[in-house]
Amino acid sequence: MIESLLVANRGEIARRVIATARRLGVRTVAVHSDVDAELPFVREADEAVPLGPAAPAESYRNAEKILAAAESTGARAIHPGYGFLSENADFARRVHAAGLTWVGPDPDVIDLMGDKIRARNAAAAAGMPVAPGTTEPVADEAAAVSAAAGIGYPIMVKAAAGGGGMGLAVATTEEELRKHVRTVRGFAERMFGDAGILLERYYPEARHVEVQLLGLADGTVTALGERNCSVQRRNQKLVEETPAHGLDPGLRERMIAAAIQVGKAVGYRSAGTVECLVHGEPGEQDYVFLEMNTRLQVEHPVTEAVWGLDLVEQQLRIASGLPPSVDLAALRPRGHAVEFRVNAEDPIRFLPGPGSITEWNEPAGEGVRIDAGYAHGTTVTPSYDSLMAKLIVHADTREAALARARAALESFTISGPKHNLPFHGELLDEPSFAAGTYTTAVLTRMRAARGA
Repeated sequence: MIESLLVANRGEIARRVIATARRLGVRTVAVHSDVDAELPFVREADEAVPLGPAAPAESYRNAEKILAAAESTGARAIHPGYGFLSENADFARRVHAAGLTWVGPDPDVIDLMGDKIRARNAAAAAGMPVAPGTTEPVADEAAAVSAAAGIGYPIMVKAAAGGGGMGLAVATTEEELRKHVRTVRGFAERMFGDAGILLERYYPEARHVEVQLLGLADGTVTALGERNCSVQRRNQKLVEETPAHGLDPGLRERMIAAAIQVGKAVGYRSAGTVECLVHGEPGEQDYVFLEMNTRLQVEHPVTEAVWGLDLVEQQLRIASGLPPSVDLAALRPRGHAVEFRVNAEDPIRFLPGPGSITEWNEPAGEGVRIDAGYAHGTTVTPSYDSLMAKLIVHADTREAALARARAALESFTISGPKHNLPFHGELLDEPSFAAGTYTTAVLTRMRAARGA
């Protein structure tokens, strides 16, 4: 097992990785920006190294500073969490070059699956269905219009190097397509240094369903079920659950089997996720590949709850060349779990609402888990993502899990920053969510119902 670990991240995910590492007897090193110095993850690590100013380019995305911190503290491995440098293949290569262990997949796999066009082609080659779309970068507006004739509207315009719900736009007409090609190309060049875009058929009434993979040290690739991540604002997830209620059993089996084949085809090691869009009514459902995330997902705790497995521990074991901590073939899922992201944002327009936390009371009890990056007396700054905590509930059935969620949400109190706890309470009353039939259009329906 790795003896010392630097966690190249912040907030709840840094705290969560540190907790597992310390349980395993692994010495932990935190890195932090100046504005994060008082957050819980910093004091919970065995050692902490300041990175400087809040700007990510000067702190959590600064490879030089992070590698220097590993050298100065004697850390022998780096866990990137999610976001920041977690899917940066060049950083992973530098970690290897420094003689350190990278807790993640091979850099070449990160490169391959981080490019949406190459990832789409790799998935298709492995036998997974893909949506009608382009297989090469779209050169210009004229090429986009020509390709659209064969794809059919509506069309999703995607930044090939995008991620985290960024660099996406939906076109329903040629005029919109031309406009979005210009804007997405410009955004992609500024944000990712790569202006490449692709076009795909857009499914307005679809479910965003993802398969959790584990690529083991011996080359085996296995799956730990699927998650429904269809509650989204601006293409970014707010609520996730497992299992995905209402999936046709045959489709679930085919999708999981195909995701495993994708993992095998690319030589995947570590925890990763194959994301899909499921479209059609029950009994007539089909699915297409969306993308692959070559890292730990924000929503991994629901899988942990249902499968009884610590995914960070498995990541550390895989990176150490060790077998999993249990016989994965003998594992069986138990019950239902739902995760609610608690963000510092207003619950109507989802605009950021940072501030100092003057009250923070977490729910507790059977089947309730809180992964929090903040606590009473700390401050949510506008420098980073608005995620403050994750509420995870687990019970024998979906109905019992939602009842447990309602009670937990009602007892979770936060003062200071704006927060979206009221939204989650409203979501529990939304008919399609309550029934488990919701799609990625659920927020649109909620806005229409309130006249927004």
